[in-house]
Amino acid sequence: MNAWVLRAIVLGALVVVLRAALGFAMVYWPTHGAWMRALALIVLVAAALYWGFLDGRKDRTAQPDPDRGTDLTLLWLKAAVVAGVGSGLAAWLLDWLPKFDLGDNGLLFELTAAAAFIVLLIFIFALIGVGIGRALADRAASKQSTPA
Repeated sequence: MNAWVLRAIVLGALVVVLRAALGFAMVYWPTHGAWMRALALIVLVAAALYWGFLDGRKDRTAQPDPDRGTDLTLLWLKAAVVAGVGSGLAAWLLDWLPKFDLGDNGLLFELTAAAAFIVLLIFIFALIGVGIGRALADRAASKQSTPA
């Protein structure tokens, strides 16, 4: 399985699970919506950031030369697009089931605006994680190579 497919499936499923949990929670605790939305957003951002961090660190450790590293930008862009569109479609389908309240959004909204928001969240924070991971791997390598 390609690396971007795994990331797309896991992060897309995470988005759907978070939206479903948020929908259930909003039914029972409607006055706590602001912090529940913020918590769901933080979980998704943290997952993308951490996975990007692991990718960046692993890539820089495997290839210390910055010019010869793996192109993680395209990997994360493909994963983010598939996760965003796939989670929008899955959320739209789940919204038709009874007891699932995912906002009653139309298919066009789910596949455009909602998907674009998810794509940006995953892509931007994953690349921030990649940058942090590579920078920390560079610092660790420079500390080991310089004599004390």
